[in-house]
Amino acid sequence: MIIEVLRRSLIGIAIGALVTFVALTILVIFSIESTVIEIWRHFLSSMLMGVYFSLASLIFESERGSLLQQTIIHFVLSLTVISIVSIYAGWVPFTLWSLIIGLGIFLLTYFMMWIGIYTYYKKLEKSMNESIEKR
Repeated sequence: MIIEVLRRSLIGIAIGALVTFVALTILVIFSIESTVIEIWRHFLSSMLMGVYFSLASLIFESERGSLLQQTIIHFVLSLTVISIVSIYAGWVPFTLWSLIIGLGIFLLTYFMMWIGIYTYYKKLEKSMNESIEKR
């Protein structure tokens, strides 16, 4: 288990670093200046988000709890982590309207991804059941 957590954490750090590299490349292309502390804060935040989401999938691999319980835990943890990191990094300003808009974007994104993943697994389930019935 520890090896899996380390492996996933490293993958998350790598993805966070890649996202930061893409963002820095855009800054360079458009000649946008930034301070080292800003870049460092965004880099750290991207890596933390990468680590969180690479480890968060472990929630669904647990045998404890129903899918609904796991989804609620994942949702609440994700909302908490994204909120804290987004405010710290300055991705979402700490104003009422910004937080409401950020929450709306999070809810919409989470819901769309949940529907997509749910639909994928339902199709997979149907395909597997059809395969079993043919035998």
